[in-house]
Amino acid sequence: MLSAIGSAHAADKNSRDWTMQAGDAANQRYSDLTQINKSNVKNLQVAWSFSTGVLRGHEGAPLVVGDTMYLHSPFPNKIFALSLDDQSIKWKYEPKQDAAVIPVMCCDTVSRGVAYGDGKIFVQQADTTLVALDARTGKEVWKAKNGDAKIGETNTNAPHVFKNYVLTGISGGEFGVRGRMTAYDIKTGKEVWKAYSTGPDSEMLIDPQKTMTWTDGKMAPVGQDSSLKTWKGDQWKIGGGTTWGWYSYDPQTNLLYYGTGNPSTWNPAQRPGDNKWSMSIFARDLDTGMAKWVYQMTPHDEWDYDGVNEMILADIKVQGKPRKAVVHFDRNGFAYTLDRVSGELLVAQKYDPAVNWASHVDMKSGRPMVQAKYSTAQNGPDVNTKGVCPAALGSKDQQPASYSPKTGLFYVPTNHVCMDYEPFQVDYTAGQPYVGATLSMYPAPNSHGGMGNFIAYDAGTGKIVWSKPEKFSVWSGALATAGDVTFYGTLEGYLKAVDNNGRELWKFKTPSGIIGNVMTWQYKGKQYIGVLSGIGGWAGIGMAAGLEKDNDGLGAVGGYRELSRYTELGGTLTVFTLPDRS
Repeated sequence: MLSAIGSAHAADKNSRDWTMQAGDAANQRYSDLTQINKSNVKNLQVAWSFSTGVLRGHEGAPLVVGDTMYLHSPFPNKIFALSLDDQSIKWKYEPKQDAAVIPVMCCDTVSRGVAYGDGKIFVQQADTTLVALDARTGKEVWKAKNGDAKIGETNTNAPHVFKNYVLTGISGGEFGVRGRMTAYDIKTGKEVWKAYSTGPDSEMLIDPQKTMTWTDGKMAPVGQDSSLKTWKGDQWKIGGGTTWGWYSYDPQTNLLYYGTGNPSTWNPAQRPGDNKWSMSIFARDLDTGMAKWVYQMTPHDEWDYDGVNEMILADIKVQGKPRKAVVHFDRNGFAYTLDRVSGELLVAQKYDPAVNWASHVDMKSGRPMVQAKYSTAQNGPDVNTKGVCPAALGSKDQQPASYSPKTGLFYVPTNHVCMDYEPFQVDYTAGQPYVGATLSMYPAPNSHGGMGNFIAYDAGTGKIVWSKPEKFSVWSGALATAGDVTFYGTLEGYLKAVDNNGRELWKFKTPSGIIGNVMTWQYKGKQYIGVLSGIGGWAGIGMAAGLEKDNDGLGAVGGYRELSRYTELGGTLTVFTLPDRS
């Protein structure tokens, strides 16, 4: 199941199970199971299905540990332990949460799933409570309060278990939340360390002399007050940089990798400077939280291009040389390949041809070369900057890509969407939206007319190998397998299987649009494929929350209006397998 990258703990070495959200700590979303393969995938049929009983968007995926599946829902964050033998419910957990948290969740009431470790299931509730449940009984073992919903802090991310720690971030960039990563002790729930994305060095766990960054074609120390110097006054205190994506871990270096989100507000005129370290990749020592290196993708973000997307760890050839790489498909439309040990920038290329806000990334400075026409900062507040590609939801949002060590390629679900963006002055009030921009979204012009592509990408050369157009954005996590089949879901609700050249081999229409992540496991000698459907998330927020105006849902409602002709709400897990040989 793992390439040369090691494993964070023994459980994820068993390729029959699916014990982590990405399948492994390297975030590869790859399975070495081969029972389902390119020659027989056309015979897949439904084995069983299960309704969560919850509407709104279903992101993430269930976990499989031994003979039990652990399944989650969006708010109220129900958890089910299902028997793989007869699909009966072994136990069910439904936390009591104040519904007042719903209005402060910017882009639907999603949850990206649970984590497993130390005989426990870890649930990150929307109201920021982190809960450890006994995996056998569902009884609470401990709880930790990770934030305060009254000031707009919420949680949508999946917690991650690496070694003896449970890692969790924070959501709320649209409410002026100050982003951070927190590590809790797996046994007690006690906070071990907390590292902020913005502010003083001591609070960011940055060493001005030892924490490195890419500068002038080489790695150099970040220097003192690297964040404070890039914000006006105290703006960093409400500066965003939230951490609601996916995290990865390399046991060989003991480094944790993750990305930080957009700076607050969306009106760049209110926060002059580079706004470090929003929009950045952090590599931190897992035991202490100290940052070894950091790299900012989008300095002084003007378009809401959060940097939270997954960091995929892979040992690949870059420009012909073997490298221990970290590969990141950013919202801003550029795919970054860095040396995951040193932090050196190796490749930065567009992974969607429509990307136009920057012409390229200057490899010496590591900075994007912004095109004046699409600069919302240069055009100023109350000016509608038109035709910016990608839209704020990025060439890819949180829907994770997969990597196949067999082909050496990355398989990426993408958005092919552009926008008009008009910033305006906004005042900060704790717990109130702090956005400061009006958006509208639409398919990339002069293209295939659709809003998505599913692509194969070579991170060593920075080239798109093939691209398969889709009518809507591809908002599901991909799964690559050793059976030479890659799976992904579509917003209309199709689960699709393609071969290594992107040729469609099979598809099945599930009960609702898919924004969940495809996963696989083997039980009693049979391989299964599972995916959560349940339309929602940012792309489906109009349907999920009953919004009507084009500019609602931070601009997504108008862009995805046609979705309602193809699917309807409802959370369902659908499980597929091959028919028994007759």
